[in-house]
Amino acid sequence: MTSNPAAAGYYASPWPAEDGGPQRLQLWRGLNLQPGARLRAASRRTMLSTMTVLGAPGEVYLLTHQALRSNLGLPTRARVERIDPLTLQPLQRSPWLAGGPMWPGGLAVHRNGELVVVYGRHAHRLDRQCQPRATLQLPLEEPYNSFVVLDNGLIVTKNLSQHTPARLTVIEPEAFTKAAPDIDVPEPSVARLSAVGNTVYVVGLRTLWRYRWDDSLQRLVQDPHWRHDYITEPNQGHGWDAVLTAHDAWLMDNGRHRYRWRMQGTGVDAGHVRLIRVSLHDAADHQALPVSGLRCGAITNPPLVDAQRGIVLGYDSAHAVLQAWQYDATRHELQPLWRKAPFGCASHLLLDAARGQVVINDHRNDLRRRGEEVVLLDITTGAELGRVRTGGLMQGVVFPSPGWNEDLYWCSMDRISRIHAA
Repeated sequence: MTSNPAAAGYYASPWPAEDGGPQRLQLWRGLNLQPGARLRAASRRTMLSTMTVLGAPGEVYLLTHQALRSNLGLPTRARVERIDPLTLQPLQRSPWLAGGPMWPGGLAVHRNGELVVVYGRHAHRLDRQCQPRATLQLPLEEPYNSFVVLDNGLIVTKNLSQHTPARLTVIEPEAFTKAAPDIDVPEPSVARLSAVGNTVYVVGLRTLWRYRWDDSLQRLVQDPHWRHDYITEPNQGHGWDAVLTAHDAWLMDNGRHRYRWRMQGTGVDAGHVRLIRVSLHDAADHQALPVSGLRCGAITNPPLVDAQRGIVLGYDSAHAVLQAWQYDATRHELQPLWRKAPFGCASHLLLDAARGQVVINDHRNDLRRRGEEVVLLDITTGAELGRVRTGGLMQGVVFPSPGWNEDLYWCSMDRISRIHAA
């Protein structure tokens, strides 16, 4: 069973959305590895798996999408399946859903009990049998990279943009129409949105922005008193998704890369990956420090923060470095705690805060152990507690999630794997 802070806009399940909710805390509880037991894996080949989410007890939903049509310059489509929690086989399946330019989208169970999908330039509302109820074409001919649900139930999405301003679109969940005028962010944005309550955080190419839902104006309003210009070097690349704890936003930058099947050696910008902290109360309170210190670093996902223990995990996927820090919240100090290299981590992670354990991937490319492995680590010491091969050759860069049976699901584009202890 999983354990996540309540997010009022989502269905009351242990894992209704990517990262467990819009704060991207990645919290779970479920892989109970006893002494003498080992991690086991069973997998199923799929078309570009992005994530699984949980509905009512026993319900597991999988989001996949196409790739081949994009090679022909044609729009790609997405599909949702309700899968068997143990065998991973589809029990119910949506028709192909209208999409657009390819980029991994998002899936969540809304508090109204229905499924919401954003993929390509379309948003979809489905029932729990995966049948479409409503579709909305989004404003721009660009991929929209997922969404967040605010505590008031409104759905907020944006385009993935590198050259034009990012545009925030707010969707009313019942009528499934626009709930407010679109808002242009002052710059492009590649990262996914994060949110807490009715406040949305946008990681632009150079700046971290904040927008609040204004009930009187019935629209999102930029917070004029809070922003952070995190890019300070000309050779530094943009940031990825932000993790929101009670007091801070955490992210990593230098995020441009040339990922095809693994992240190692794919860095584009000459700078190094940095871990960045920005206070949610005063953006002038911030700090940044290198993860590996190596040039041409790259990542494509957020860090992980164990607020209970004051431990933060960052990584440089282009150089296969995993770094942990101890964070003193009173002094705002980050001290190196432990480090692993080479360690091929690139995906979103899972944190079992009660046990002090983290689930992470390690992609290897040597002849003896080529491919992806899922690893269970002690977050305080970095000690390895368990490891299992998924059978996949691609390095996962998307979203794992817990299951219902002290297990988890690992998505790595070409397959979905169920990991459990036995």
